[in-house]
Amino acid sequence: VARRLSLRKHPECHSMAGGQAIEHLARTGNQEQLVFRLPMKQYRNCSFSFSGLLNVVNNAIAQKEKEEGIQEGEILSCVEDVAAAVQHAVAVHIMQRTYRAMLFCMKNSILPPKNATLVVSGGVASNQYIRKGLQNLADTNDFALLCPPPRLCTDNGVMIAWNGIERLRAGLGVLHRTDGIRYEPK
Repeated sequence: VARRLSLRKHPECHSMAGGQAIEHLARTGNQEQLVFRLPMKQYRNCSFSFSGLLNVVNNAIAQKEKEEGIQEGEILSCVEDVAAAVQHAVAVHIMQRTYRAMLFCMKNSILPPKNATLVVSGGVASNQYIRKGLQNLADTNDFALLCPPPRLCTDNGVMIAWNGIERLRAGLGVLHRTDGIRYEPK
């Protein structure tokens, strides 16, 4: 969404990562100016998907560009409102799906009856709006919430690579030949 909104061109956001720019602009935006349909409402599971939301947001941005008479790549006058609405929709989707997972774990006695903990990491955990929503969710359901400090909430790809380095160093679960490995990229 940050790329589609051309936030690298925004004077306040030119040096920020996309998620950070969305969060920054959302602080002064009105999330009620645009309401985005939440993804996967018809599925009663714990899966996350943002592709449907991205499609809806891209269409809304294109419509706003048309209304404002600007070309793709120019900054919308309502960019803060778009950022706030997107951030809110993402947060609600994450909270709804996480709540389903919490209920599933409690119902199936997967978690201890006391001292259950929700751990959130990766880039999404650096977003304070999302983190606050998850904190409220955890508090309401008697869960502890653990999040690394924002400076350690980096891209999941980096964390996966780091895990690979640590596993390689420890000699745990590392294959030295790829013969017989079958994979199917999406």
